Amino acid sequence: MMSKNIEYAIEVKGIKKSFGSVEALRGVSLFAKPGEVTAIVGDNGAGKSTLIKCISGVYTADEGSISINGELVHFTTPEESRSFGIETVYQTLGLIEDLTIWQNLFLNREKLKGIGPFKVLNKDAMRQESATMLKNLDVYIPSIKSRVRGLSGGQRQAVAICRAAGWGSRVVIMDEPTAALGVRETAKVEDLIKRMQNQGLAILLISHNFDQVLRLSDQIWVMRQGNVMAGMRAKDTTGDELVALITGASAGRK
Repeated sequence: MMSKNIEYAIEVKGIKKSFGSVEALRGVSLFAKPGEVTAIVGDNGAGKSTLIKCISGVYTADEGSISINGELVHFTTPEESRSFGIETVYQTLGLIEDLTIWQNLFLNREKLKGIGPFKVLNKDAMRQESATMLKNLDVYIPSIKSRVRGLSGGQRQAVAICRAAGWGSRVVIMDEPTAALGVRETAKVEDLIKRMQNQGLAILLISHNFDQVLRLSDQIWVMRQGNVMAGMRAKDTTGDELVALITGASAGRK
């Protein structure tokens, strides 16, 4: 199923992860290509969250390998994962309510100016770059000086996605990006996903919304009980088949 094709933005092979006697991942192998949306679907407890946390450096896999653009990597912290161009948008978003939009976009990446010990925040540069980041994804926010607390759910999601797209040079992982949004805001977020895809990023999409998965994805991987049960092109499958694979009514295909 796997190859050494360096055109994979990310490729994981034989990833295993246990927590005590619980085997969360039992040898997971999959890949994602640049410029494509790759969905990972499965029921609760299938191992999806554990897998993306291994990719994003929150967890370190017990066994297996991760390659970025054909280069073997090893992450022990989220910072190391980010240094290879991997960004994650979790359901919780990770935004600081009382900070402004531009402060959230540059959180832990603040730009400084000055000499030696006399450096201060370069607020003008960060504000200008924040405006550019939002413009590149066609995100409308009244002011980058607005505090996150006053934003709608869709605007918050857009800021989190914009931050990921702005710093993620290879892979953006999206965990249930529209789970708490209405129809109109969901459509806007899906448009942002397409824009990132068109910029050549590899998008890893975790979603329970099969209509969304089939609408947005190029490749789909189905997980069950810590294993990858199937991998297929989205155009070659249906929602009914995905349900059967997830529940075990179908044996799977790769």
